[in-house]
Formats: sequence, structure tokens, C-alpha cells
Amino acid sequence: MPRITKKEKVEGIVKILNDLYPETPIPLDHQDPYTLLVAVLLSAQCTDARVNTVTPHLFSLADNPVAMAEVPVEDIKAIIRPCGLSPRKSKAISELSQIIIDKHGGKVPENFKDLEALPGVGHKTASVVMSQAFGHPAFPVDTHIHRLAYRWGLSTGKNVEKTEKDLKRLFPKEIWNKLHLQIIFFGREYCPARGHDPNACPICSKYGRKSLFK
Repeated sequence: MPRITKKEKVEGIVKILNDLYPETPIPLDHQDPYTLLVAVLLSAQCTDARVNTVTPHLFSLADNPVAMAEVPVEDIKAIIRPCGLSPRKSKAISELSQIIIDKHGGKVPENFKDLEALPGVGHKTASVVMSQAFGHPAFPVDTHIHRLAYRWGLSTGKNVEKTEKDLKRLFPKEIWNKLHLQIIFFGREYCPARGHDPNACPICSKYGRKSLFK
């Protein structure tokens, strides 16, 4: 594989992703920042497709913090059970709904500090809400993006925090919100965790680490 600069690699990857995914619909069905926040929380260790089958039932019961805070935790847990970790997630949904009412006037806060202070909301979930609900530049890094960044030689892959810093340094801020979705879509279609053939992958075949081909 010929030697190329990091800049050339980044530009090449962006071109491939733009060609394959000119549009980037948000994979989790939602109506507003609150329903997106709940959907992202449910997506931890669960597929987006499964979350999208569960949230219509949950949001038909309660689709705002005031209504959700009045729903017994056991009822929430029964609905979201297919998403896994239902005891922890149902408690978090109930508690964060009350906090949004008490501390934020019933509206999902539009900053990282307050979002990450909510139960069940880590930096990745906050990043998704900030980028997809509010349009602020953010680069949510899940295990899939973490894996691909390592495969493509864009990060050392030591942890998601390091990967996020590396990707933010390499790619222009104005494309972060679209790019993180493009990488997720690409990983699902061309660069899966298992059964991956780097020679057949549009990006790995051109820009992948040499170790992939050994």
C-alpha cells in the first residue's frame, strides 16, 4: 500500500463517505430533544432498530418529562425490557425527567455540563443530543466509530476518549455532526466487527492499517 500523508488519508475517507452517504438521516426515531435523549439512553448495548420498535409504545404513554415523571418506574421497565438493562434504564428515565422539570424548566438542557449530570447520560449520549437535537458541533464516539478509527489508522484505539480527541483534531468541525453518522452507516454496511474482508472494504482497502492484511 503506497505511503500517503494523514491529510490525504482524511480527505480520501471524507470523499468516500460523502459519495456513499450524501444524506445522513438520524437513525433513532424521535420528535424533539427529549424523545431523542430517551432514545439514545435506551440504545446503550441495544440496536437502533430495536429501540425504534420500543419507543412508540413508550412515547404513546409519555413523550415529555412531565408525563414521564408520573409513570411508575415498573411500567417504564416493562415497556423497555426488550432494550436490555431495563431496571437501570427505567430508573434513569424517570429520574432525569424529574430533574429536567425541577432544574431546567421542563426543557432538555442545551449544554454538556447539565446533560452529563443527568442520570444515565454519559459524554457520548450528551454528544448525540448536542449534535443531533441542537446542531452544536460534537463527535459522539461509540464502539463502532472507535473500532473504525483504529482500523483506518486515525487513532491508537486505546480508549474512546482518545479516539474522540484524535478525530476532532483531524476533521473540520463543520462536518463532525454529519461525519459521525456517515462512519456509523459505513461500519454497518462495509466494515463490520466480524467477518470483515479489508480487501473488499472501500476504505480499509485504500487506507487501512497494514496489520489488517496480515
